[in-house]
Amino acid sequence: MTATAIALTIGDPNGIGPEIAVKAAAKLAREGGPTVVLIGDEFVIRHYSAASAGDLLIAEFDAQAASPGALQFVAVDALSRQDFRPGTPLAAGGRATVDYVAAATQLVDEGHATAIVACPHSETNVNAAGIAFSGYPSLLARLINLSEDEVFLMLVGGGLRIVHVTLHERLHTALARITPELVERATRTAAAALQRLDIKRPRIGLCGINPHAGEGGLFGDDDDRITVPAVRRLKEAGLDVEGPLGADLMLGKPGFDAFVAMYHDQGHIPVKLLAGRNSAALSIGAGLVFSSVGHGSAFDIAGRGVAEPDAVLRSIRLVCGASRLDDAATS
Repeated sequence: MTATAIALTIGDPNGIGPEIAVKAAAKLAREGGPTVVLIGDEFVIRHYSAASAGDLLIAEFDAQAASPGALQFVAVDALSRQDFRPGTPLAAGGRATVDYVAAATQLVDEGHATAIVACPHSETNVNAAGIAFSGYPSLLARLINLSEDEVFLMLVGGGLRIVHVTLHERLHTALARITPELVERATRTAAAALQRLDIKRPRIGLCGINPHAGEGGLFGDDDDRITVPAVRRLKEAGLDVEGPLGADLMLGKPGFDAFVAMYHDQGHIPVKLLAGRNSAALSIGAGLVFSSVGHGSAFDIAGRGVAEPDAVLRSIRLVCGASRLDDAATS
């Protein structure tokens, strides 16, 4: 059982995360799909199980005993009952979100799960809890004692795979942090992730920093100083890369297995435009398989029973290898 178990964290407990996690786990349990272990506060999981999966047995996860057809969970004592207020953003929910991911990484470390899928977080709530947080990749890096510049986000959707050199931060700060070394590291990490997905020689396109990748210095020398030398070194190392080109031109070119975007909006806008809430995110470079849904906590509909688990199911298929990245991107 544990060879295929997926640790599914419920995300911010006051958002839609617990509801869609339970719905996804219940669907797979009924269909005999991969083993999913819900990670979160037991009373939150039971609350949503009563509403969405009353026909299923709820069982605490036991690595030594299989429970086919049951909703399995690992209880994390992270949220007080008075702070369980669906639809209300609270710092306590942000802290619980982090605790759930920490418990999931421990489950992987112990050999009881092969991958993690995380439901939506709220960066505002996590930071309000006093925890520096700019997304799941940086959190994952800290949990496993890596530099935050070693774990990157690959957003998948609408037929695109886009790796981000920088992510959730002020644009001025992000641009100041981009160096040839960081661009090179992100691209190498992307290539390694694609190779693990059986793309033997991935072809990767790099977006420029400035419009038209600087237009030969007309729009600044950032690309001449940063992305151009990075691409040169990557080619010298034998990687199949092209660029830098302006993002509007590069993202429209066919035949690439992935693209590298320099900052959040450069990569998120095209994927979200094409895939909407059906995108999925992979954190790559951490040495473990970690995916999260490509949408937010939707506090406005939390607790109403109307949230759909489609994005969670796509993320689970993604980490299981039941569908290739390109299948997940276009489904």
